[in-house]
Amino acid sequence: MSNYHISFAQKENPGEELTLDTLAIKKSALILRAFNHKLRQQILKLIDTQEKVTVTEIYVKLRIEQSVASQHLAILRKADFVKTERDGKFIYYTVNTDRMKDLNQFVGQLLS
Repeated sequence: MSNYHISFAQKENPGEELTLDTLAIKKSALILRAFNHKLRQQILKLIDTQEKVTVTEIYVKLRIEQSVASQHLAILRKADFVKTERDGKFIYYTVNTDRMKDLNQFVGQLLS
């Protein structure tokens, strides 16, 4: 067993193993965690209603510290839930709706 894989015997197919990539599962859990936070959900909803916003607009409208907004945006960027677009000195954030569709589909499959 490697550090990133764990294998299980398959009772229905003796001699065959089911191998899970634990690193991929851990990364997937972090992506789900990125969405499963009330403030990040509020940030995503705000971005969606405004179509594109700067970090300044986010922290002013949500009445949070700039550093808090930036930290949460970094998590959303890492999970690919938001896209960025630079215009001069401003960075605008938009919701990555394709990623949201993927998330919704994955969760639906997981729960079925």
